[in-house]
Amino acid sequence: MGFRCGIVGLPNVGKSTLFNALTKTAAAQAANYPFCTIEPNTGDVGVPDPRLADISRIGKSAQIVPTRITFVDIAGLVRGASKGEGLGNQFLANIREVDAIAHVLRCFENDDITHVEGRIDPVADAETVETELMLSDLESIERRIVNTRKRAAGKDKESIAQLPVMEAVLAKLQTGEPARTLIAGFDAEERSQLRNLNLLTSKPVLYVCNVAEEDAATGNAYSAAVAAMAEKQGARSVVISAAIEAEIAQLPDDEVGDYLEAMGLTEPGLDRLIRAGYELLDLITYFTVGPKETRAWTILRGYKAPQAAGVIHTDFEKGFIRAQTIAYDDFVRLGGEAAAKEAGKARDEGKEYVVQDGDIMMFKFNV
Repeated sequence: MGFRCGIVGLPNVGKSTLFNALTKTAAAQAANYPFCTIEPNTGDVGVPDPRLADISRIGKSAQIVPTRITFVDIAGLVRGASKGEGLGNQFLANIREVDAIAHVLRCFENDDITHVEGRIDPVADAETVETELMLSDLESIERRIVNTRKRAAGKDKESIAQLPVMEAVLAKLQTGEPARTLIAGFDAEERSQLRNLNLLTSKPVLYVCNVAEEDAATGNAYSAAVAAMAEKQGARSVVISAAIEAEIAQLPDDEVGDYLEAMGLTEPGLDRLIRAGYELLDLITYFTVGPKETRAWTILRGYKAPQAAGVIHTDFEKGFIRAQTIAYDDFVRLGGEAAAKEAGKARDEGKEYVVQDGDIMMFKFNV
């Protein structure tokens, strides 16, 4: 289980350059004019996790299989997109298909790269995009709530359950706030109802501050302003230099470390972006290990053992009996499964066990 992360933003902020770097392809043409990207490009990348190498070495696996994330490079949005300006309708439709939004903001100055609104102000850029998404959601809710109210008045149970959430969303959007700000105050059922509405502003947002190479390690005043905005919203932000990521994508693996060190960095921006994305969606990773492969599996935090097993195959969940579980730290410290068993660190867990990040698991099932 991975997730689809849509890369969005105004034209010419570095979306396609970042996409190319992340996917290590030239699938997305990067050029200095609006709407260079029209059809959304997609690319799957392996999620970097240093624990995989440790587990594989100890388990003597023939190969490593990371979990994967899909990035979707979506056409640049302009003011008026909610009314169909530019490629607005297509842009908004593409956003509905992703799980989270990586909102790229221009946090660098370069006279050779035009800005669609003629100034560098990432907070204002964020507000432009957010406003268009809210206007689209507002139009959708206003249209849909009329029928929901009628059905609720007719005692339709589904509409009765959905109406309070729709009313809350409508009120929130009318005050100029995105639907996701309601999530913290909702219970599990209300959150489920909100997800079913598939609103643009209910999707979690990660602000990606695209800075110049010299600011990649520390950020700058622009990225600091974005961080403050994100904190106020309960969102997240990460600083990345798309130019540096593009360079890294072209380097042989054995040269990446030296290049990062020269730039004052300890890891590629992709690693930070993936971790931030995981935190954003509350995802965790568990592992399976054997002679053929060590594999990473992504699940939602809070999944119980049968649900986690179902990510591998539905039969594993249907016929779940129990799961042998070893914590990553114990597996590495003790040197593998056999030693963990001898030390009493290999536990048999049942259907109510909540899987923890880093668990190494082996499932027993019967179908």
